[in-house]
Amino acid sequence: MKSMLKNMLDKAFRALFPSKQPIAITAKYGIPQKINLQVRLTPDGWFVVTSPDLPGLITQGRNGKELLDMLNDAILTYFNVPRVEGDVVMDTVNIDGYGTVSYQKQTGLLSA
Repeated sequence: MKSMLKNMLDKAFRALFPSKQPIAITAKYGIPQKINLQVRLTPDGWFVVTSPDLPGLITQGRNGKELLDMLNDAILTYFNVPRVEGDVVMDTVNIDGYGTVSYQKQTGLLSA
C-alpha cells in the first residue's frame, strides 16, 4: 500500500514538474558521462555500489531495477541536483562481471 501511494505521488509530482533529459542534467551539474563503479554482492544477496570517482558515494539494491534507481538517486544527491530537475542521469549501467542493467531492457545477472 505504501509503495502504491508513493508511486502515485511520484507520478503527480512529475506531471507538475516534467523531468529534464539526462544529458541536460549532466551538462548543467557537471556530472561525468562515465563513472567507474565497483560492485560487490553481499552474503544476503544485496548489490552494493561504490565509486572511486565519487568518494563517499555508496548505494545498494536487491535487484537490477532497484540498483539502477538507487544509483541514479545517489548520483543526483552527490551532485546536489534538485528533485524538480529529474530522476535519471544513467539509464544504462554496464557492470563488469555482472552484466548490463537498463530501464528499457534488463539483461545479465542484475536483471529483475
